[in-house]
Amino acid sequence: MDNQFKAVLDSKITISQLMLPSYTNFSGKIHGGYILSLLDQIAFACASKYSGNYCVTASVDTVDFLNPIEVGELVTMKALVNYVGNSSMIVGIRVQSENIQTGVIKHCNSSYFTMVAKDSDGKNTKVPGLILRNETEIRRFYNCLKIIEARKDKQHYEANFDFGSEEALKGLSNYNVKVDLG
Repeated sequence: MDNQFKAVLDSKITISQLMLPSYTNFSGKIHGGYILSLLDQIAFACASKYSGNYCVTASVDTVDFLNPIEVGELVTMKALVNYVGNSSMIVGIRVQSENIQTGVIKHCNSSYFTMVAKDSDGKNTKVPGLILRNETEIRRFYNCLKIIEARKDKQHYEANFDFGSEEALKGLSNYNVKVDLG
């Protein structure tokens, strides 16, 4: 196989972990911060496996908490590289929990982490191209292009919008805020 390209499945990482009482928040559910830590670990493992390099988290574009996770459930995280740039990769992660006693499986979270490959000097380094082998992989790649486009639109908006203008301040009247600049 061409070393300059790798298949999406070459990046696949799956981890499972039993949720313990020590991972809970004040309401007795598994703490979102704990899940975020696991997400960052699997994103790192997935991107590093794919690129063959140490990787760092550049951004977390989406974290959608869909269902709570209970103590005693088995959480499984599946990660794949969905997009590659020059040195960056977008890793898609799906989180499921399984009630071990009933066998009921819930989709709990979907996340997208942008990871950057680094060389031994800490400089960005090129990653292999991505081989897309089916419509699902093509769909995921295009969805990542939308994530990148949205990020660029937000940066452009913030750089060009006058937040202190009369129009901007008037627009806030539609929201549950009070502007007190004095």
